[in-house]
Parts: sequence; structure tokens; C-alpha cells
Amino acid sequence: MKYVYPAIFTPLENGYDVYLPDLPHCRTCGDTLVHAIEMAEDAAAMWLWDAENNKEPIPEASATLPHEQPQFVSMVVADTDAYRRQMDKRAVKKTLSIPAWLNYQAEAAHVNFSSILQDALKTHLQLAD
Repeated sequence: MKYVYPAIFTPLENGYDVYLPDLPHCRTCGDTLVHAIEMAEDAAAMWLWDAENNKEPIPEASATLPHEQPQFVSMVVADTDAYRRQMDKRAVKKTLSIPAWLNYQAEAAHVNFSSILQDALKTHLQLAD
């Protein structure tokens, strides 16, 4: 599900503070405006994803938000379907091919193919656990 909420951005000396008043306690920050927007989208998606999972009511988005200079308001898109896919920890079966000699060596060494592939993909994609 996609949602749109207004967020209050407060410029700081080295970044932005971001607050989404319609989502209680939903606050984040970013080093740059782009980073702050990305963090706000992620924070809102996480908040709403949790509410959906717990069958809690989803707040309506405010049409306007009071704010003071130098603050500004910007709309933030939260995609809980995309967030759900990103956080899904279920195993997915993949079929792959490797040379027979490598398969023989790996099986002889009792290699856990799934674990090795996961570790290699995380390293290649520069992802942390």
C-alpha cells in the first residue's frame, strides 16, 4: 500500500531533522536533504508497516501542518509493500549452475551451498547483516 504524509523538515547545522506529526513518535534525520527525504520515507514505511501488521488504525494525513521558519513541509511517500519485500526473511529457492569439478570439491568439503551463496551475495552487494 502506498501512503503520502506531510513531514516537517528542520534545517540543522549539519543536516535535517524530520518529523511526521500524523505518525506518533515518527522522527528521523539526514545529513543532506536527499538523505533526510529517504530516511523519512523509510521511517514512515516502517511505522505504517508495523501498524498494518498489528491491525492498528492508519492515521489520516493532515492537509496542512503548522511550522515555523526555517522549517518547511514536504510530502513523503511511504510504500509498505516495498518495505515488506525488503524486510522479508523467508528463504527463496534458486536454481544455479556450477562446474561439476567445483560441485564435487564442495560436496567433499561438506560446504553449505546456501550459506556460501548468501555470504557471497552480501559481500558482492556490500550489504551488512
